[in-house]
Amino acid sequence: MIEITGIDHIYFTVSDLNRSEIFYDRVLSDVLGFRKNRFTIKNEPHIQYFNRYFGIVLRPSQTQSLYNSYAPGLHHFCFRVDSEADVLAVATQLRGLGIESSEARLYPEYAPDYWATFFSDPDGIRLEITNYRMERRERHNNW
Repeated sequence: MIEITGIDHIYFTVSDLNRSEIFYDRVLSDVLGFRKNRFTIKNEPHIQYFNRYFGIVLRPSQTQSLYNSYAPGLHHFCFRVDSEADVLAVATQLRGLGIESSEARLYPEYAPDYWATFFSDPDGIRLEITNYRMERRERHNNW
């Protein structure tokens, strides 16, 4: 059986590539340490942010419809950091950059050790930062 070993990349279609680049530079590069490059496909500019595990690519939208997290498609995207302290640090850094994010806190309704902060990109795509919870660690280590 072939096993999926991770996510290679995710594409976000954005309404204003320049505005989104400024936002994602701050979040992904400045706070989360992603690297960045640019490329073109069929004369359309793309911006890629990547770390050693996966990439996120921004591409320009071809329509002007508004994002709706409750319509079919992506509801939200969650980044995982190692610890509760990392979640707290990211939330503080985001707010320090002027990015509106929720206070990092415990969400016991999700899991006993589920810490998270939530925020949205300029198009309203919902983003989350959570910690590497015990259930996830055990699943990984005991697969």
